[in-house]
Amino acid sequence: MSKIDRRLRDARSIELDNAFYVEDGTWIESLTIASNAPFDVESLLADISGVTVFYDEEIPTASTDVQIRRVTILANESYPFILGLVLRQETIPNRIVLQDGVFEVVATAQDWDHFRELADEIQETLGEFELRSVTQDEAPGEPLDSGRLKEVLISKLTDDQLAVLETAFNHGYFHIPRETSETELAEELGIAQSTLSERLRTAERNLLELIYGPRQE
Repeated sequence: MSKIDRRLRDARSIELDNAFYVEDGTWIESLTIASNAPFDVESLLADISGVTVFYDEEIPTASTDVQIRRVTILANESYPFILGLVLRQETIPNRIVLQDGVFEVVATAQDWDHFRELADEIQETLGEFELRSVTQDEAPGEPLDSGRLKEVLISKLTDDQLAVLETAFNHGYFHIPRETSETELAEELGIAQSTLSERLRTAERNLLELIYGPRQE
């Protein structure tokens, strides 16, 4: 992931969606790569030793400024491999994403001692560790594979709805406090404010239906 990030100048994020250990340090990995400019996967990975591309698919978005590709590769990972560190401490990896040269890892540990061992090993092997938050929860959460969730979500929304959500997100509409208004978003998209409000509500409803199912009338 780090090698891809260094080679892809316009990288936005690289997420490890899933991985299966084969043998001798070799993994089958599924990655979601987002970039602010178009890129060719074969050319990107051509000079990285020990990497073979099995599958490459572009994930459609409503934005012309972002390209997202889902890639499956066979990769020989040298130590230390961030996923290997997480698994060795008997913790469940919920999310691993590389952005701006920094790994963000969400993981579920059995108890505080297991978590401290993981934190110590990451600090010792990678040289830096920052704890963002800790939550006590009975449910461990889903292990990785959020990339497929992205595909499902995108398939349930129209291009217009995706455009509204992406623009709203990128301009800080969902931040607290909000960094932009519906009027400004409508001007950015060149649509009426009433149209923007309708598309936002429809997109949010469609996303909620994926979680809760259709609302009973």
